[in-house]
Amino acid sequence: MQNTKDEAVLPIAEEVLRAEKRDRVGRVRVRTTTQEHREIVAQDLARDEVSVERVAVDREVDAVPAIREEGDVTIIPVLEEVLVVEKRLVLKEELHIRRRRTTEHVEEPVTIRRQHAVVDRPQD
Repeated sequence: MQNTKDEAVLPIAEEVLRAEKRDRVGRVRVRTTTQEHREIVAQDLARDEVSVERVAVDREVDAVPAIREEGDVTIIPVLEEVLVVEKRLVLKEELHIRRRRTTEHVEEPVTIRRQHAVVDRPQD
Protein backbone atom coordinates (compact mmCIF):
# COMPACT_ATOMS: atom_id res chain seq x y z
CA MET A 1 0.00 0.00 0.00
CA GLN A 2 1.43 3.33 -0.93
CA ASN A 3 1.12 6.44 1.09
CA THR A 4 0.47 9.68 -0.51
CA LYS A 5 1.00 12.94 1.16
CA ASP A 6 -2.68 13.35 1.85
CA GLU A 7 -3.16 9.86 3.19
CA ALA A 8 -2.14 8.52 6.57
CA VAL A 9 -2.25 4.98 7.84
CA LEU A 10 -3.82 4.53 11.23
CA PRO A 11 -3.30 1.24 13.01
CA ILE A 12 -6.53 -0.18 14.51
CA ALA A 13 -6.25 -1.78 17.92
CA GLU A 14 -8.86 -3.84 19.72
CA GLU A 15 -8.93 -4.68 23.41
CA VAL A 16 -10.29 -8.10 24.29
CA LEU A 17 -11.49 -8.87 27.79
CA ARG A 18 -10.94 -12.39 28.99
CA ALA A 19 -12.41 -13.42 32.33
CA GLU A 20 -11.21 -16.50 34.12
CA LYS A 21 -11.96 -17.96 37.45
CA ARG A 22 -9.67 -20.01 39.60
CA ASP A 23 -10.43 -22.18 42.56
CA ARG A 24 -8.86 -20.69 45.61
CA VAL A 25 -8.48 -22.59 48.81
CA GLY A 26 -8.71 -20.38 51.85
CA ARG A 27 -9.37 -20.77 55.52
CA VAL A 28 -12.06 -19.38 57.74
CA ARG A 29 -12.07 -19.62 61.50
CA VAL A 30 -15.41 -19.60 63.28
CA ARG A 31 -15.65 -19.15 67.01
CA THR A 32 -18.56 -18.52 69.28
CA THR A 33 -18.81 -16.18 72.18
CA THR A 34 -21.32 -16.52 74.99
CA GLN A 35 -22.80 -13.53 76.71
CA GLU A 36 -24.79 -13.80 79.92
CA HIS A 37 -27.30 -11.37 81.30
CA ARG A 38 -29.78 -11.61 84.13
CA GLU A 39 -33.48 -11.23 83.65
CA ILE A 40 -36.34 -11.33 86.11
CA VAL A 41 -38.95 -14.02 85.44
CA ALA A 42 -42.34 -13.09 86.87
CA GLN A 43 -45.02 -15.73 87.33
CA ASP A 44 -48.23 -16.07 89.33
CA LEU A 45 -48.20 -19.22 91.45
CA ALA A 46 -51.43 -20.77 92.77
CA ARG A 47 -51.48 -22.64 96.06
CA ASP A 48 -54.30 -24.68 97.61
CA GLU A 49 -54.48 -24.75 101.39
CA VAL A 50 -56.82 -27.16 103.16
CA SER A 51 -58.10 -27.34 106.71
CA VAL A 52 -59.67 -30.43 108.25
CA GLU A 53 -62.49 -30.05 110.76
CA ARG A 54 -63.91 -33.06 112.62
CA VAL A 55 -67.70 -32.85 113.11
CA ALA A 56 -69.22 -35.38 115.54
CA VAL A 57 -72.49 -36.92 114.27
CA ASP A 58 -73.20 -40.17 116.27
CA ARG A 59 -76.23 -41.13 114.20
CA GLU A 60 -77.29 -44.58 113.02
CA VAL A 61 -77.47 -45.02 109.25
CA ASP A 62 -78.80 -47.85 107.08
CA ALA A 63 -76.15 -47.59 104.37
CA VAL A 64 -72.72 -46.06 103.88
CA PRO A 65 -73.20 -42.38 103.00
CA ALA A 66 -71.41 -41.20 99.87
CA ILE A 67 -68.64 -38.65 99.89
CA ARG A 68 -70.26 -35.33 99.04
CA GLU A 69 -69.42 -31.70 98.41
CA GLU A 70 -71.25 -28.71 99.82
CA GLY A 71 -69.88 -25.53 98.26
CA ASP A 72 -66.13 -25.54 98.77
CA VAL A 73 -66.32 -28.25 101.49
CA THR A 74 -65.78 -31.95 100.77
CA ILE A 75 -67.50 -34.18 103.36
CA ILE A 76 -66.10 -37.68 103.95
CA PRO A 77 -68.14 -39.96 106.26
CA VAL A 78 -66.30 -41.98 108.94
CA LEU A 79 -68.17 -45.12 110.05
CA GLU A 80 -67.95 -47.50 112.96
CA GLU A 81 -69.72 -50.79 113.50
CA VAL A 82 -71.26 -51.00 116.96
CA LEU A 83 -72.29 -54.32 118.48
CA VAL A 84 -75.68 -54.16 120.09
CA VAL A 85 -78.23 -56.96 119.82
CA GLU A 86 -77.80 -56.43 116.14
CA LYS A 87 -75.15 -54.85 114.02
CA ARG A 88 -75.89 -51.27 112.98
CA LEU A 89 -74.00 -48.59 111.14
CA VAL A 90 -73.38 -45.49 113.20
CA LEU A 91 -72.07 -42.40 111.53
CA LYS A 92 -69.38 -41.38 113.99
CA GLU A 93 -68.10 -38.23 112.40
CA GLU A 94 -67.59 -36.39 109.16
CA LEU A 95 -64.41 -34.79 107.97
CA HIS A 96 -65.12 -31.38 106.52
CA ILE A 97 -62.24 -30.39 104.26
CA ARG A 98 -62.28 -26.77 103.21
CA ARG A 99 -60.22 -25.73 100.20
CA ARG A 100 -58.97 -22.17 99.78
CA ARG A 101 -56.89 -21.04 96.78
CA THR A 102 -54.40 -18.21 97.10
CA THR A 103 -52.24 -16.67 94.40
CA GLU A 104 -48.94 -14.96 94.95
CA HIS A 105 -46.80 -13.08 92.45
CA VAL A 106 -43.21 -14.37 92.43
CA GLU A 107 -40.20 -12.83 90.71
CA GLU A 108 -37.04 -14.90 90.39
CA PRO A 109 -33.74 -13.83 88.77
CA VAL A 110 -32.50 -16.21 86.08
CA THR A 111 -29.37 -16.23 83.92
CA ILE A 112 -29.91 -16.13 80.16
CA ARG A 113 -27.09 -17.12 77.77
CA ARG A 114 -26.84 -16.05 74.15
CA GLN A 115 -24.12 -17.12 71.70
CA HIS A 116 -22.80 -15.09 68.79
CA ALA A 117 -20.68 -16.48 65.94
CA VAL A 118 -17.60 -14.50 64.95
CA VAL A 119 -16.01 -15.33 61.57
CA ASP A 120 -12.33 -14.45 61.10
CA ARG A 121 -10.58 -14.69 57.74
CA PRO A 122 -6.84 -14.99 58.41
CA GLN A 123 -4.61 -13.31 55.81
CA ASP A 124 -2.65 -15.85 53.74
